[in-house]
Amino acid sequence: MSIQKLFDLSGRVAVVTGGSVGIGQQMAEGLAEAGANVVLAARRLERCEEAADKIIKELGVKALPVACDVSSQESVINLIATTIKEFGKIDIMFNNAGVVWGEAAVDHKLKGWKKCLDINLNGCFFGCQEAGREMIKQGYGKIINISSVTGIVGAEAEATDALGYTVSKGGIAIMTKDLAVKWARYGINVNAICPGYFPSEITQYTIGTSMGDRLMTHIPMKRWGGDEDLKGAAVYLSSDASNYVTGHILAVDGGYLAM
Repeated sequence: MSIQKLFDLSGRVAVVTGGSVGIGQQMAEGLAEAGANVVLAARRLERCEEAADKIIKELGVKALPVACDVSSQESVINLIATTIKEFGKIDIMFNNAGVVWGEAAVDHKLKGWKKCLDINLNGCFFGCQEAGREMIKQGYGKIINISSVTGIVGAEAEATDALGYTVSKGGIAIMTKDLAVKWARYGINVNAICPGYFPSEITQYTIGTSMGDRLMTHIPMKRWGGDEDLKGAAVYLSSDASNYVTGHILAVDGGYLAM
């Protein structure tokens, strides 16, 4: 198979939660550029509609906006059912939706702890479970979960103080590995992308501050992630090029985890 064919996603169907803004939108656009039809899911439907319209006009693939609160299992069930109704299958599932709660660990409120676990960890579980049901029937599928460098190693409080977020992202990393082992027999690849620091709604209170300056000392490339830096990883883990890759945590972090 040619290298072009290995990375070609033409005709495939990809669901991206949190796909209307930030790194989710970046990855969704990358998948669409590779030929995939995309389902963009987020709580704010109008954002999904705007992102879907942009993809349809600029890239010529199908893009379906769906309102979804990933902390609700019923909402995720509806998301996957809507995808199957519209496209008849689901080839790729990106569990990307997430929130952060910044607060000193000793003062971390239960409200913030639950919010991070409900949306980040439970939402990822619901996405894996519901997409997994369909992929097991199909006998194939690609699941990509979004973890974080903060879910892999500890961080100084002066740089990142968001324990609920880091715990949820660490849970996603081990969920990815465990499901990869359990579902390999069904032809399902389960991997994760571990982004470093990218400009987004989550990092807006970090980048450009003294905390951001502190973080920069831990990034060998001495820059934040850019608009194109996650597309390649997203397409790779979604394509036939990664058919023998499962249970892997792919860091896209400018060298952060190498320090």
